[in-house]
Amino acid sequence: MPEQPVLARRQPERFQRVGVGRVPHPGHRQEGDGGAEGWGLGHGGRVRGARRRPGEVAAGLGADGDPVLDAWGGFRDAARTLPWERDTIVNVWSTTKTMVALCALLLADRGELELDAPVAGYWPEFAAAGKGEVRVRHLLGHTAGLPDWGRPITAAELYDGPAVTAALAAPAPAWEPGTVAGYHAVTFGFLLGEVIARVSGRSVGRFFADEVAAPLGADFHIGLAAEHDHRVAELVPDPTGDSPDGFPVGVSDANTAAWRRAEIPAINGHGNARSVALVQSVLACGGSVGGKRLLSAAGAERVFDEQFAGTDLVLGQPIRWGLGYRLENRTCSWGGWGGSVVLADAEQRMAVAYTMNQVLWQDGYGRGLEVVFAAYDGLVS
Repeated sequence: MPEQPVLARRQPERFQRVGVGRVPHPGHRQEGDGGAEGWGLGHGGRVRGARRRPGEVAAGLGADGDPVLDAWGGFRDAARTLPWERDTIVNVWSTTKTMVALCALLLADRGELELDAPVAGYWPEFAAAGKGEVRVRHLLGHTAGLPDWGRPITAAELYDGPAVTAALAAPAPAWEPGTVAGYHAVTFGFLLGEVIARVSGRSVGRFFADEVAAPLGADFHIGLAAEHDHRVAELVPDPTGDSPDGFPVGVSDANTAAWRRAEIPAINGHGNARSVALVQSVLACGGSVGGKRLLSAAGAERVFDEQFAGTDLVLGQPIRWGLGYRLENRTCSWGGWGGSVVLADAEQRMAVAYTMNQVLWQDGYGRGLEVVFAAYDGLVS
């Protein structure tokens, strides 16, 4: 039976034991765990029972930029034959947006990107159809009025980044930019990615690799090279189907090499909980992690500049949008379609992440939030 360890290299004094021990293989029954598929993450040495489906998870927690918990377990294929390993990575869907937003914040902190400047100042073609006053911060805050292409889009079209990006320069905004928000589920990455490319001379995937992942040693990728394919967990669709009604792509699309090779910067980042928590610790820790400073303290604080507070027209629910992240108190967070989650807490100086390959449409985020709540339970008051 493969070993599924928890690596807890450091336990800051303000934390109790959070998930320290071993995460059992899901075929192993543990006392009170709910059965052969039941296992979970806990605190104080206690395992929380939670029934899981085929395919499984990784969870990571960092405080003050240091790892506190690094856990993984289960299988990386639907047939339940390949164990989830320490270096397994998975498509995290919209959790990728936090990586793209961080790239924009980094360029802004360097003085290379002005967040209040018109997008057309960097991307002249974008001024078409009355978009000359759309600001960069409108892209980050989901208030630009371009939540989609105005027509159905296919996965194959998304693989041609230049074409779908150019198509976003043509239409008029669906509302007056900056006045209301509507979640830019897929367009977010192409819009912001084009601005990053115009400023830096590199695609957003290349910029992220060079300026964020490499300095931090983070195993996260926007556009995945073939050499990593053997490490990728197969996404397992929800029992009800490949995708929710109205969504342009499905789990079956994301399990292809064409998907992995493309840069779809809002939704096709590949990584694990360790790498997601590591990268987002930059915002939790004032811009510096592991002795590597990516942002000034002021640059990290900028994420909390509120762009919108109210009911998001696409999500249909109340939300506070900062610069690329959902805001609540001193936390910035977002999650990915089907269940992945990341939260950075600037007050507690901690980041918590959860990734998985079992996609769930109903209450999929409950699994990741359980990990987040366990982290807070472990704080010593």
